[in-house]
Amino acid sequence: MTTPTAEAAGTGQPTATQSTPVARRERAPRRGPADLPFTFPDVGLANALAAERSEPDWLRDERVEAAEAYESLPLELNQLYTTYVDLRAGDLFAARPYVRTASEPEAGTRSELPHDVAGLIELREDGVAQLVLDREAAARGVRLETFGRLLAIDPDGLRADLEGGRSLPANDKLAMLARAFWTQGVRLVIPDGVQLERPILLRWAVGAPGRGLISRTLVKLGVRASASVVEELVPSGPVPSDAGQALFSGTLEAVLDDHAQLAVASLQDLGPNVVAFQHRHATLGEGANLLWALAQLGSRIARSRVDNRLEGDRSSVEQVEIVFGSEDQVFDLTSYTRHIGRDTTGNLLSKGALHGSARSYMKGLITIEKSAVGTDSFLGEFGMNLSRRTRAVAIPSLEIDQPDCRRAMHSSSVGPIDE
Repeated sequence: MTTPTAEAAGTGQPTATQSTPVARRERAPRRGPADLPFTFPDVGLANALAAERSEPDWLRDERVEAAEAYESLPLELNQLYTTYVDLRAGDLFAARPYVRTASEPEAGTRSELPHDVAGLIELREDGVAQLVLDREAAARGVRLETFGRLLAIDPDGLRADLEGGRSLPANDKLAMLARAFWTQGVRLVIPDGVQLERPILLRWAVGAPGRGLISRTLVKLGVRASASVVEELVPSGPVPSDAGQALFSGTLEAVLDDHAQLAVASLQDLGPNVVAFQHRHATLGEGANLLWALAQLGSRIARSRVDNRLEGDRSSVEQVEIVFGSEDQVFDLTSYTRHIGRDTTGNLLSKGALHGSARSYMKGLITIEKSAVGTDSFLGEFGMNLSRRTRAVAIPSLEIDQPDCRRAMHSSSVGPIDE
């Protein structure tokens, strides 16, 4: 019998008593349902973005602060919802985020404004395909511009809007993703007293395989201003069935001054290779009114969060979000509404219809603070399963610190239709 030498044993080389090992295929690391499907965001990227885009020091500091918060936060803070997250179908580990993006359409681009809108901006991947504003609206002080353009013509104004992240929740990981790593941004400003009869159209065309676009949209309405915004999320082009995945992560941050009125209609119809993260955050002043009408149709995974802060007395929000899911789509919808002012009103409704093996998680929380005397708030979440393999979850909840309410209630149901 031959004894293996110490050298051979230490090096793993085959000896007289060893057989050649069979090569084993490395397994991909196991991912939990709440693990993000990418790893590129970090403090180094935040610094690199600021440097490569030649941004001012205040914006670099803003990015780094948000990146540090992003790294420290879990994806889901609410313990009620931690088991109702599943991002395992996402695979963006090879995706590359856009770094440099256009701030204006290319020279010579001819933009035509449809007769039924007051303004149009179309962002196509890392470019600006169209940007046009009605002359009358522009003469009344309405502004529709990219963040890149604002850094060139009004850096102090952009700094006042962005610094400190006041228009985004500091405890949300994906909100900090947008704050730290955005590379395209849009700001719409409606001055005091201006009332637009026709909507502003924001169109995002994305989905190039292996790419990621992280964006922010800021909408500001002055005292007694009113406007409507139509947001379209559509594919940038045809995508083969075996194409790699793409990332779109975007915010819509609305700030309504006293007695302002804003209506937002959003249609998400992205391609089946897209992982979409959407975050909407609104702050309402006294007597302000906000309407959300949101439709989720496309994408492989869609995670949507809406935060409403009713700070002003007699402010109100009405929110409707619908889902039509098929095949193996996953929809993750969360709604947070915080009543702070007196006599505020909230009506929040989520509905889903699922086919194939689609899944939906509808989660919501109404918080009524001690100062919110006279609150009237309702949260409803309803799912309809059109096949045996679909799964839907509805979890509405309330936190009430003020017993003097007109109404504080929630309702939910999930089930199949009668055959």
